[in-house]
Amino acid sequence: MSSTESRLRQLINENLDLDHEPDFDRAFSDAGVTSMQAVAFFKLVNDEFDLKMVAEDCMQFDTLRDLVTHIDARAA
Repeated sequence: MSSTESRLRQLINENLDLDHEPDFDRAFSDAGVTSMQAVAFFKLVNDEFDLKMVAEDCMQFDTLRDLVTHIDARAA
């Protein structure tokens, strides 16, 4: 598990009320996260990883794995 994935997993566990462990290969829409929760979560991700994503950006990521890839690419 990458450092980025670990940090995202921690953010999810602390801030999203999921009844299961996050599956990084599952579609956001299948994870039981509302659009409002997703927007709030992406704000946390911005703060955690020093990013400047806007709400519309979250629609470009189908899965958490896609988000991890994006974050890691920005850090490189």
